[in-house]
Amino acid sequence: MKKTKTKAFPQWPHSDGREIELVSDVFSSGNWWRMTGEKVKIFERKFADLHDVKYCLGVTNGTHAIEIALIALGIKSGDEVIIPAVTFISTGSAVIYVNATPVLVDIDPETYCMTPEAFEKAITSNTKAVIPVHMAGHSCDMEKICEIAKRHNIKVIEDAAHAHGGQCNNKMLGSFGDMSIFSFQNGKIMTCGEGGALITNSEELYEKAYLIHGVGRPDGDRIYEHRVLGSNYRMNEFSAAILIAQQERLNEMNKRRDKNALLLDDKLSVIKGIKPQGRKEYATLITHYMYMFYYDSNYFNGLSRKDFIDLLIAEGIPSFVCFPVLSDTVFFKNNDFYGRINEFDQLKSNDLSNSRNIAANVVWLPHYTLLGDEHDINEIAKAIKKIQEEANNR
Repeated sequence: MKKTKTKAFPQWPHSDGREIELVSDVFSSGNWWRMTGEKVKIFERKFADLHDVKYCLGVTNGTHAIEIALIALGIKSGDEVIIPAVTFISTGSAVIYVNATPVLVDIDPETYCMTPEAFEKAITSNTKAVIPVHMAGHSCDMEKICEIAKRHNIKVIEDAAHAHGGQCNNKMLGSFGDMSIFSFQNGKIMTCGEGGALITNSEELYEKAYLIHGVGRPDGDRIYEHRVLGSNYRMNEFSAAILIAQQERLNEMNKRRDKNALLLDDKLSVIKGIKPQGRKEYATLITHYMYMFYYDSNYFNGLSRKDFIDLLIAEGIPSFVCFPVLSDTVFFKNNDFYGRINEFDQLKSNDLSNSRNIAANVVWLPHYTLLGDEHDINEIAKAIKKIQEEANNR
């Protein structure tokens, strides 16, 4: 049977002659290392400016960015770090890698983001940091979260891996926390294949992070002066060159995705059993790293979520299941933490009912499905309707 999708979605990663130009500059310069080149420094300045902060540090990936932020903020063994129960595994694993304990809290059933109420309820005398995740580019309620954190002397690390250029109450995401992290992995809305960044307004935290990311050596060091225990988390010049080009078209792509997401919300509103991720008024610019929606199999004659996704893919619509609740992953269940923390028992005190419902029933489409035209959006909705009709006619 003929599939619904009649033309390909825009290719991702997207690139053009600008990436080639800047990478060629690096290649011909012979300066491929951040210590001798200029592209990483240029990228860092431009990315900091985009997010209205003073400092940016380009690093190897978003996972390492979280680890560096935690270390720079002094998070250590015995400390607790509050994180949302549904997020990519790195938000939790980075906490474990610095020997601290992740405390999972529930998320909003509409936005899939950590709620201020769940955060505050989970605070104990051992809580030293919180990592709100801007899920799919929808901002957390950062003003309330930061107010709670300040009152309890808790550090805030924004996980903005999905939210390059996003906003909360017209303020740039990444500019609220003590430190904030971004990912440039291949699927992200800005990508160099693999990369990450930290941003901050604190000179002290930036300098700590810089030492950690460069095996403890200060800028310009020629005598192997390792001031702190660090590792090699440095971004290379080729990655930075690509990111400079990627950032130049970010704003236009963010606007296009949001416009198409609103259109798709409207198209799906008439399909029973499909409920898109909500949007709160404070989320003044949503970047839509993922287009997420609830799937209710009761309106599809019991068709499982897995089978629904398989059928969407067969119709030409790339589709995925939501992240699991972190503690449901294999290594969490096995308490296999390489001795970095003891047995994980935080779930005993926290209600994760929203998180479990979302993990079990949400589907997401990659952001490049929102980079096309109205025809592409219509075909997404048409494919879902077709699957529903065929399931209910069985």
